[in-house]
Amino acid sequence: MEPRRGRQQPGGSALAGRALSAPALAVGFDPPGWLHNAHLQSTLDSLPPRRGWARRRARALLDGAQELLLECGEGVRLQGHYTAPPPPGAGPVAPRLAVLLHGWEGSAESSQVLSVGALLHARGYGVVRLNLRDHGATHHLNREIFHSCRLPEVVGALCALRARFPAARLYLAGYSLGGNFVLRAAAYPEAPAGIACAVAVSPVLDPAATLLAMERAWPLYRRFFVRHWSASLRRKQRAWPQVHDFEPVLRLADLRAMTAALVRTTTDFPSLAAYLNGYALTGSSLAQLHVPAWLLLADDDPIIPPADLARLARPAGLSILRSRFGGHCGFIDDLRGPSFADRLILEQFERHV
Repeated sequence: MEPRRGRQQPGGSALAGRALSAPALAVGFDPPGWLHNAHLQSTLDSLPPRRGWARRRARALLDGAQELLLECGEGVRLQGHYTAPPPPGAGPVAPRLAVLLHGWEGSAESSQVLSVGALLHARGYGVVRLNLRDHGATHHLNREIFHSCRLPEVVGALCALRARFPAARLYLAGYSLGGNFVLRAAAYPEAPAGIACAVAVSPVLDPAATLLAMERAWPLYRRFFVRHWSASLRRKQRAWPQVHDFEPVLRLADLRAMTAALVRTTTDFPSLAAYLNGYALTGSSLAQLHVPAWLLLADDDPIIPPADLARLARPAGLSILRSRFGGHCGFIDDLRGPSFADRLILEQFERHV
């Protein structure tokens, strides 16, 4: 929920407010009873010992990773971490390249990204863990700050990967805001050829509704995001001290107030509402989706209201998967192993090999 000057994504108004719902498919995620709690599901990945187990499972993924600085157009650079597929698929070109996107204020080192990356790598995929602008240790790469409408640079990163691995098919997966970017990128007119499919786990659907849900949710979520976003803005300020002074914004210590202030001072959007609508998946945003895509959402997600699904365009290739349990980006049924979401991503990728 951050800002900066940028183009609004195409197609946000023609179907706005019009329900285009189709039946969602129920998925068979039924964790042990003690994992039914939505808040536990939403936070376990960021806590020990699961975080440590995910990192251990990702040892081969991490040990083999090399940094990629991707030229995304208009002077923007994004950082990716590429791990070549294991033998016998190893070589200069990965025929199956999984591109993974973290959530807001996460990074390429996030537990969900490492967990699914380890699973995909073990199954023969080359893996790129992409950092969004100003996520991870990338605040120095670009002068202007991150915001959620910076879709063209993510599409530019996919185009750069396509140029670097011309024989590879791209398999996209993202969590939360990363899932939102993945679906918008797959539907974007300038998206590169060769995208095999896309899977979004708990993606932001209607940012205005998500912001309201976060304000009303368990205070832990608000404190978490304010703390991490504030730390990110301070890192950006240190990297570009002659450009940015976020101290007035940091003193607000409130998600809505901080977002509104940055929209007003650092973007061309006329209002907070216009900015939030700029990266909504509701309305016609996904109408031009031309690749097979899956959207997984839990009914008990404390951040993403499931009711927002009724306002999504439903192109033929989009499948909506709903679960009674799972929280926000959780779907954990085994503390040590891959999550249900990880296994679902692999299953859908394998359908398009």
